[in-house]
Amino acid sequence: MSRRQASIERKTKETEISLRLDLDGEGAVEVSTGVGFFDHMLDHLGRHGLFDLKLEAKGDLHVDAHHTVEDVAICLGQAIDQALGDKAGIFRYGHFAVPMEETLAEVAVDLSGRPALVYRVVYPGEKIGEFDVELVEEFLRALTNNAKMNLHVMVPYGTNNHHIAEAIFKALGKALCMAVAGDPRRKGVPSTKGTL
Repeated sequence: MSRRQASIERKTKETEISLRLDLDGEGAVEVSTGVGFFDHMLDHLGRHGLFDLKLEAKGDLHVDAHHTVEDVAICLGQAIDQALGDKAGIFRYGHFAVPMEETLAEVAVDLSGRPALVYRVVYPGEKIGEFDVELVEEFLRALTNNAKMNLHVMVPYGTNNHHIAEAIFKALGKALCMAVAGDPRRKGVPSTKGTL
C-alpha cells in the first residue's frame, strides 16, 4: 500500500485554511486555528489516530469559532476521503471506547462512502472555557459529510465537559486508525458492491 496523503486549501470570506494529512504517519501534529481548545482536540485526534496533520486556519473569530471549526472539519474530511483513494485493502470499520476519569466515550466508524452521523451526547454545561460544546457536533457532522463515512458517537455517562469532548476526539482517532489500516488478508475493496 503506497503512502496515503492529501493536501487541501480552502478560502472563503469566513476562513482561510491550509491542511496536509498523512494517514500513514506517526501522530505528528502541528495545528493552529486560533481556537485553543479546538487545537487541543485536533492534537488528540492526530496523535491517537497516528496521522500526521499540519493545519493552519484563519477565521472570523471576532464573530465566533463556528465557521473555523466547521471549515476545518470540511477540509479534514475531504483530505481523509482523498487520501483513501478507492479504499482497496483497508479494514473499513473501526470502533473504540475511551474512558477518561468519570466519562466513557464510544465511537464507531464505517468508511462506507455514505455520510451519516449519530450523536448521542449530553453535556452538563454549554461551554469549555470559551468553546461552545455544540461545536463538537458541528465538527463531527461536517467531517462525516466530507469524509463520506458513517460515524456513531455515544457517551453513556460523564459529568465533565472537557472530559466528554476529549474522550470523543481520542476515541475517534483510535477508531479511524483501525478503519484506515491495511488488512493483510483483504484483496481489493471491502464491499460486496466492489466499490465504496
